[in-house]
Amino acid sequence: MARITAGVGSSHVPLIGRAIDTGNTQDEYWKPLFDGYEFTKKWEEQEKPDVVILVYNDHASAFDLKMIPTFAIGTGERFKPADEGFGPRPVPDVIGAPDLAWHIAQSVIQQDFDLTIVNEMDVDHGLTVPLSLMFGQPEEWPCKVIPLAVNVVVYPVPNGKRCYNLGKAIRNAVESFDEDLNVQIWGTGGMSHQLQGPRAGLINKEWDLSFLNRLADKPEELTEIPHVEYIREAGSEGIELVMWLIMRGALTDKVKELHKHYHVPASNTAVGHIVLESQFD
Repeated sequence: MARITAGVGSSHVPLIGRAIDTGNTQDEYWKPLFDGYEFTKKWEEQEKPDVVILVYNDHASAFDLKMIPTFAIGTGERFKPADEGFGPRPVPDVIGAPDLAWHIAQSVIQQDFDLTIVNEMDVDHGLTVPLSLMFGQPEEWPCKVIPLAVNVVVYPVPNGKRCYNLGKAIRNAVESFDEDLNVQIWGTGGMSHQLQGPRAGLINKEWDLSFLNRLADKPEELTEIPHVEYIREAGSEGIELVMWLIMRGALTDKVKELHKHYHVPASNTAVGHIVLESQFD
């Protein structure tokens, strides 16, 4: 059967993609950030996942105010990098895993989660930046990817407990898939940041580290964080961290923390990164 063997959490700051694309990763400003991903790049080369379920939020590339799905799964065979105003990033197309994606949709909907099924869409930096951080800039991505887009932009947005339970439903779905696959799930976005208003540039290191330090062993505590706390403590865009809870919910109850990294700032954002390994009996 297929199994979700590991989870990765990472910020998806667009300027990180720009630094990669222009070859500036070793500049004084960027080097400390990228050094924190060296462990994971080497680890991914060893793990060789067949499929990554990549949880991210769209930034008005595939969806806009005309249509705002709370949870959307990409079931297509191929997804192109989106043009976010400066042309598409120079990265490979994302190759989907439609058989597994449709199976997840079927199973998760039967577990009372409504997923919007998307066969055609472009994917923006929310998805491509994490791929570049973990895999570098290859001619093609080394695994198939199932995009799972979550609305954390336009209220109402799903709460942490809902996202955590969706992760559990995804785990059930993957484990009922007949093919023997090594599957990872990545939760992206965050950490603390605010892009507008009088608090633009807000970073709360203490709050971020509290979230990171509880993710492996005390995720239930994190599911109780109300929206107002994310906004007050982590800024208006800090709500993106609920997507990390989808990742954590999809793993086994007990996990092994392999790596953790925190860096500020990247642009005006706090960058967090964690690698968790499922522990099977």
